[in-house]
Amino acid sequence: MQSFNTMSLTPPPPSEWHADSGAGSHMIADAGTLSSVSSPSSLTPSSIVVGNGALLPVTATGSHTFSFPHRNLVLNDVLVSPHIIKNLISIRRFTTDNNYSIEFDPFGLSVKDLHTRTVIARCNSSGDLYPFFPPTTSTTAFIAAPTSLWHRRLGHLGREAMFKLISSSVISCNKDDFHHICHACQLGRHTRLPFGTSSSRALNNFDLIHCDL
Repeated sequence: MQSFNTMSLTPPPPSEWHADSGAGSHMIADAGTLSSVSSPSSLTPSSIVVGNGALLPVTATGSHTFSFPHRNLVLNDVLVSPHIIKNLISIRRFTTDNNYSIEFDPFGLSVKDLHTRTVIARCNSSGDLYPFFPPTTSTTAFIAAPTSLWHRRLGHLGREAMFKLISSSVISCNKDDFHHICHACQLGRHTRLPFGTSSSRALNNFDLIHCDL
């Protein structure tokens, strides 16, 4: 209740969306960022019922796309209501339209592929709500790092495991570039130092005992 009481009544920025498990539809205040905007049809609700029972009129509908490095996430049938104070993403509609799942934790939310459980998007939260936003330029540059850099970042991951991440689009790089010889991996796979030549010779049984300590 405290969070809602302190909300500003000014329209939210077009790029600011929040995930809402209680919303029956996607909602936005400004239709300017939507594509395929049209007038409400007979199947579209004429108004939105908010928490205090008030009705907010629906003036149009449209769709919106979040662009990510390897795939896009879509919002279909977004309701436009100029009086709404937060742009809302309906969790139910989102998971159905994209065939993904959304997992919440104390630090934010993760969008995952429904079958492979691959993380498609990660949105951190530092406040009372769960914001949803596309990746920044720095995040995209991080994802598109060279294969050798990903190899070091992931704890010197082996070729087979690296190729699985590349094939599933978790990381963006060319698997054909992964042909370098990593010096750290060579040292890490050494099991022992070479043995020196020994001149010791035993004349009788148990004169000299060889032990592997």
